[in-house]
Amino acid sequence: MWTDIVTIFQKYMGSGFVMIWFLAALIYLFLNEKQKPKRVFLVYLPVIMLVLYFNPLFAAVFCRMVGSEIYFRICWLMPIIIVIAYAAVCIQTKLAGIKRLLFTGAAIVLIAVSGKLVYSNPLYGRAENIYHVPQSVVEICDAIVVPGREVMAVFPSELFLYVRQYEATVCMPYSREVFGHYDPLYYAMEQQTADLEELVPFARERSCHYIILQEEKEILGNPQDFGWELFGRVEGYVIYRDTIVPLVIP
Repeated sequence: MWTDIVTIFQKYMGSGFVMIWFLAALIYLFLNEKQKPKRVFLVYLPVIMLVLYFNPLFAAVFCRMVGSEIYFRICWLMPIIIVIAYAAVCIQTKLAGIKRLLFTGAAIVLIAVSGKLVYSNPLYGRAENIYHVPQSVVEICDAIVVPGREVMAVFPSELFLYVRQYEATVCMPYSREVFGHYDPLYYAMEQQTADLEELVPFARERSCHYIILQEEKEILGNPQDFGWELFGRVEGYVIYRDTIVPLVIP
């Protein structure tokens, strides 16, 4: 448990420089901040969160009740950037003239070189619409949605995290928790080849009205022989409707 806690925190720290500035800012505020409300939020609260995070007993209870896969989110509760920014401003206001300019410039440079541009992450991309989800998700959901009722659809893994952000009435047979667990339907969907002998029973067992596959994915079997009809094509994806699963339209 302790090793996992440290590993998660190391991944959260990235290069570690920001955490160094955070600890330095904590020490500075502990020694210099006199207003009690600010001390509570900017000093005591972060320290309490750090103590809780690195407490194996707390970690064991948390993971048992909530799940270990989201333990890293405790780090989000620490106001790291706020503490650094506030401490930097406090120091800056005590300086004047060229010293203030030099400190401000040094602080900006240190923060800039301590991390990397967030948009360099491959999970980020230029927004394609006002919903900030892939346009293919918008078009697929608009095509399969049925006003007045929910529908069940299974998506490739690169899409299903966005579906819930756009359309609540399009339900999915599994959530992102599947990443840490074996799910036969998810496993069948993620194979390089869609074997309908395997995929169809799992999807039908979950009452999936629609199945969305990548257009370039090879399919073993004739979809029509399994009760699938071609419903549409959207930006590199093919939508199939399982005619065996009843879909009552209000």
